[in-house]
Amino acid sequence: MVRIAAVIQDRCQSRKCNKECIKFCPLVRTGAQVIVLGERGKPVISETLCVGCGICVNKCQFDAIRILGLADELEGEMVHQYGENSFRLYRLPVPKKGIVTGILGPNGIGKSTAIKMLSGVEVPNLGNYESPGGKDAVLEYYAGTEMHSYLSDVYSGKVRTAIKPQYVDKLPQASKGVVRDLLSKVEERMTVGEAAEAFELTEVLDRGLDKLSGGELQRMAIAATAMKDADVYFFDEPSSYLDIYQRVRMARLIKDLSKDRQVMVIEHDLAIMDFLADNVNVVYGEEGVYGVFTLARQARTAVNVYLDGYLPEENIRFRDRPIEFAASPPRGEWVTHTLLEYDGMSKDFGEFSLRVGPGKIKMGESVGVVGPNATGKTTFVKMLAGLVEPDGGPLGQKIKVSYKPQYISADFEGTVKDLLNTAAFETMQSGFFQSEVIEPLHLKHLMEKEVGNLSGGELQRVAITLCLSKEADIYLFDEPSAYLDSNQRMNAARTVRRMMEKTGKSGLIVDHDIYFLDMVSDSMMVFGGEPGRAGTAEGPMGMREGMNSFLGAVDITFRRDAESHRPRINKPDSRLDREQKSKGEYYYA
Repeated sequence: MVRIAAVIQDRCQSRKCNKECIKFCPLVRTGAQVIVLGERGKPVISETLCVGCGICVNKCQFDAIRILGLADELEGEMVHQYGENSFRLYRLPVPKKGIVTGILGPNGIGKSTAIKMLSGVEVPNLGNYESPGGKDAVLEYYAGTEMHSYLSDVYSGKVRTAIKPQYVDKLPQASKGVVRDLLSKVEERMTVGEAAEAFELTEVLDRGLDKLSGGELQRMAIAATAMKDADVYFFDEPSSYLDIYQRVRMARLIKDLSKDRQVMVIEHDLAIMDFLADNVNVVYGEEGVYGVFTLARQARTAVNVYLDGYLPEENIRFRDRPIEFAASPPRGEWVTHTLLEYDGMSKDFGEFSLRVGPGKIKMGESVGVVGPNATGKTTFVKMLAGLVEPDGGPLGQKIKVSYKPQYISADFEGTVKDLLNTAAFETMQSGFFQSEVIEPLHLKHLMEKEVGNLSGGELQRVAITLCLSKEADIYLFDEPSAYLDSNQRMNAARTVRRMMEKTGKSGLIVDHDIYFLDMVSDSMMVFGGEPGRAGTAEGPMGMREGMNSFLGAVDITFRRDAESHRPRINKPDSRLDREQKSKGEYYYA
């Protein structure tokens, strides 16, 4: 067994504790220097002397220490380690020509690090963080393998690589100017005009980067990457900020790119990953501690293995329980009292107008909201929240609303614990809320972290918790899956669904992740129209009717996987695709 000891630096609050990890260590009491305070005032654990009793892990009030035993097979397979008691990465995936290779795993376990190493941006240290051997040592380590040939070409400049970065929202700080200027710098495989048409950027070509929405920035970043004449393309989370129409279009364009090139994609939308990738490397591990790349599997098998949480070949369970989907279509009519009823709503902003048809939301009902970007989904949610007044005056019924906005700010000064206690102290003390929300969303270790220092995914989980903590009749969630990895998305969907069921409250959830909506929704609202100019909305309607209406407009069909019952996108013009379209059954065969 390979024993590793890790101290998660951003969780460790050594100034706020009594150094319990040192005081309660049995070997320290005998005089052995198993745990000592390092130069930064944080504990340093000797992996050689540690016996793995786990007392320090249990005594740390900030959940910052991990003592783990990994499989013997990983001995000698460490690719990179950032420092003593720091994150370590085992194995690397290999890009293949002519196919799309997917990378699937939680946040913080080395996926983006692996891409940097495969593109030559970062050189693996093979675990020798004090005096790394450089490129020669890496090539010697991989001698005689497929990876040796690949890295040798990368290091010698024979292979050109192009990377689509993960955080596209930071592009305006890195580059100034208009979209046309940026794209003209990488005009190699296609012209600016061709790229603008392919990636729907024609209307924003002369717009400054700081004036672009998240979806426009994402499409521009994908276009700039695809325009380069590279041998290997890396796309890090290309579906973020995109609606389902754009996700499918993006997936098809990347698939076309792989016909004579090597393409590697990190993606958290499992439906898109299954549709886009040919082979997938599942990555397991623990955030900030270690990550292990498994051998590539066929996309369907890999996604099923990831949902099951068990690797049969390695006999490793990396999740406590599997993520499950319903095997049959949901029930039709939602039979409860009506919470909110409206004859129709409209809002005219001049450049954009929204028309919402008549509808009603029942008590205890979770309504999923789907449709293209810029068709008024957020405007509708804001009208229900009372932040935007519909033309013709406010809604007649008085209901209590809790709202999680699309764009979350981190302007609160203080810790996560301070924020949640300030907003809903009594709720936070409830054992029910702790077990139903705090634990499933894994917020315990974030409690002492400053809100301003949270990552996008951490901030999203806190925002969902904050929304659920307030007393309300209806809970409004605008894109709650953004920034979350696949596992966190499923946990968030289950949490929201369970809270609505157990409290009898209603929920309205705007999102673009089909798996998320499948798990959380009882019924659907469908938005359409002309993005950026005029939006229309219908519903709520039955889940089956809503998804058929929506997917019919997108022109894609889903089937249920025989093994996991998850929704899977049918290959365009396949037998099942043609059959389901002829029956008008786009979601449930």
